[in-house]
Amino acid sequence: MHKLFYLFVAIAFLTACNNSNPDSQIKSSVAITGIDSSIKPGDNFFRYVNGHWYDTAKIADDQAGVGSYSFLNIPQKQLLQNILDSVSKTTNAPGSIDQKVGDFYASGMDTATINQRGYQPIQPILGRIDAISDVPSLMKFVATELKTSNRSIIGFGISPDNKNSNINIADVHQTGIGLPNRDYYFKTDSPTLHIQLAYQKYISTLFQLTGNDPASATKNAAIAYGIENQLAASHKTNIEMRAIDANYHKLAVASINKTQPNLGWTTLLANLDAKTDSIDMSQPAYYDKLNALLTSIPINDWKIYLKARTLENYADALSKPFTDASFEFTKVLSGQAIQKSRQQIMTDGVDRSLGEALGQLYVRRYFNEDAKQRVLALVNNLQKSFENRINHLDWMSDSTKQKAKEKLYAITKKIGYPDKWRDYGKVQIDRTKYFENLLSLGEDNYQFELAKLNKPVDRTEWSTTPATVTAYYNPPSNEIVFPAGILQFPYFDFSADDALNYGGIGMVIGHEMTHAFDDQGAQYDKDGNVKNWWAKEDYDKFRAKTQSLIDLYSSFTVLDSVHIKGAMTIGENTADNGGIAIAYDAFKMTPQGKDSVKIDGFTPDQRFFLSFARIWRVKTRDAFLRTYVNTNPHSPAMWRVNGPLMNFAPFYNAFNVQPGDKNYKSEAQRIKIW
Repeated sequence: MHKLFYLFVAIAFLTACNNSNPDSQIKSSVAITGIDSSIKPGDNFFRYVNGHWYDTAKIADDQAGVGSYSFLNIPQKQLLQNILDSVSKTTNAPGSIDQKVGDFYASGMDTATINQRGYQPIQPILGRIDAISDVPSLMKFVATELKTSNRSIIGFGISPDNKNSNINIADVHQTGIGLPNRDYYFKTDSPTLHIQLAYQKYISTLFQLTGNDPASATKNAAIAYGIENQLAASHKTNIEMRAIDANYHKLAVASINKTQPNLGWTTLLANLDAKTDSIDMSQPAYYDKLNALLTSIPINDWKIYLKARTLENYADALSKPFTDASFEFTKVLSGQAIQKSRQQIMTDGVDRSLGEALGQLYVRRYFNEDAKQRVLALVNNLQKSFENRINHLDWMSDSTKQKAKEKLYAITKKIGYPDKWRDYGKVQIDRTKYFENLLSLGEDNYQFELAKLNKPVDRTEWSTTPATVTAYYNPPSNEIVFPAGILQFPYFDFSADDALNYGGIGMVIGHEMTHAFDDQGAQYDKDGNVKNWWAKEDYDKFRAKTQSLIDLYSSFTVLDSVHIKGAMTIGENTADNGGIAIAYDAFKMTPQGKDSVKIDGFTPDQRFFLSFARIWRVKTRDAFLRTYVNTNPHSPAMWRVNGPLMNFAPFYNAFNVQPGDKNYKSEAQRIKIW
């Protein structure tokens, strides 16, 4: 998952909390506003807290949503844009991060030159595709392009070995399609058919922009789409991808070189500069299918497919007709009305391609170092709370509890930004050549990853940029990570009381900790290896409880007949349910949590839950939400609030939820895992 937070402690407030009069009240410096008292908390707590905001919030034409969570990145990126506007107009030392960040941004802002060049930057790539004459030359092209991040039919990467998390190995995974996932090729409902047609039109437009007449472009789009359709048929679903062991197959290169001869693994890996005698083939069925298709599909059709993939990969880096075509398809998926400004696009691009360089500039200007220590203290408090909950579980044996606590206290905590910044010394950035800069960055990133092959895992690395509003748990490293970007309102606020911060950042911390014990995380031991540490009877009980949660969330309707995919979102739903419980228990250890003094008319417990509901104050377009439900492992915002609270007794007590309320569940119906 990905989120954000802030901490507090006001001396005057703590003094007031010591007042023994339960009817006493104080005024908070951080008020909860927008409560819709016409809605009963037990009917829909999301709407009770956020209803007035939701009904009046306006989604900007260039956005798919508004609010907190991932959409908090919108105002966050204005801070990054301020940095980029500054460094791009300054004379910086050659080779410095300021120069590279500033000049890359400037090259992308030079739309006059980009438009003048048209599709000339990719003509050499298209020419190399025209020169392909057989399967071996096709595979060589694929490997060469992979090294500058032009991806097509091979999904290649470097990652920790699931069975030996201290060592990085080569892994290959299913790929080759342009729609969000395999289901988009086979579903026949009206919204999906609309997306399929829009996608084929997009491919056709790209071919027309590179000189094809309309009839030829339409034919080429159909050929490319047909190949994608055949590849998609071999893909696992998002739900099937959650099975850890079923997506791990460490195979000898010599063996797959024989069983998949058309792929020519020995030569392919040599062309990728990847020296290894084994790889993890996550989804072998995809590569078996690809091996067969390489000879059953005519080579000229493959060339059309590779051109389509290349055009899609680089459309947003070319002239305006290409970016317009790309947006027309994006609009169908997200409902976004107009394109983002060029400044927004390039801010995203710099954060994506030079993220830790931009992150250094962000931390230098905007990060409060005190927040790092305060959040670390909060993390430690949540750890103690989680341990206490483990000790009191009625479904887990003492031996498994001991293993769970060992894993809990082995979790590495990363807060703010990396201790060691990535070196971009080999990246060459030319302020006048945007496309060439992208190739340089793509090549540098490939070499950065390749250098890890068969080497010890560097556990100081981060998988997100410091300025991003997010948080995550990483199973192979058994680590929780909270970037600087998430240490802000509404998750964390220095001026707020404990209730708001524990309901905000505390809940997110608890969420990330619980990921160590969700359906996937529970399969990793304290060292990050996929290894069973459960007593069989305990694991069977755990699986039964997660199935109950799957069934509950699958019953929630999002749009018309669209339901949450409970089996796909089970990891995040487990973390949401565990996170709220762990954060609440930790809050009850604080002076405010032990008191009953009201602030602005709300008890401490009520403020905790109000804060929790406020951090998911999100509104999106229906088109975006429909895509989100089909592709994202998180439940939509409303159910991230209402789902966990249905199962949590302290919420019932805080807001007097009674039988007859729409979201009421009897004690026997409430699901408690952690």
